[in-house]
Amino acid sequence: GRLEVMDFNEFEPWLHRDTDSVYVINFWATWCAPCVREIPAFEKLHEEFGEQKVKVVLVSLDFPNQIDSRVLPFMERMDIRSRVILLDDPYSNRWIGKVSEEWTGSIPATVIYSRNFRGFYEREFKYEQLEEIIRPLIR
Repeated sequence: GRLEVMDFNEFEPWLHRDTDSVYVINFWATWCAPCVREIPAFEKLHEEFGEQKVKVVLVSLDFPNQIDSRVLPFMERMDIRSRVILLDDPYSNRWIGKVSEEWTGSIPATVIYSRNFRGFYEREFKYEQLEEIIRPLIR
């Protein structure tokens, strides 16, 4: 995977793409243990369903000054193939509600959406739970 850095305005279109794909947007950080635990589940999703128009985007809330020391080494160690965006926007109280009105701001948190579905989940996922949500959306 490659790492892109953007502020919330640059990132926001990822929350509202109008295509025939299913988008899985996961908010995580290297310092968040449950986030790190579930990364392989999202990676497997990317691997299993990438051909079927499922787009996995891992949105890191790590500090920009830790990209070289933490984020890139972590991505390499985990062999992350999904797209990774580091959200460099400290005004989180301004954008948390734009991701979902239900979001308290804690991570992991995941938005899954397609043209006729939108779900927000503020919890850790196992692969089977993700697959259960995704499968009906790609039929």
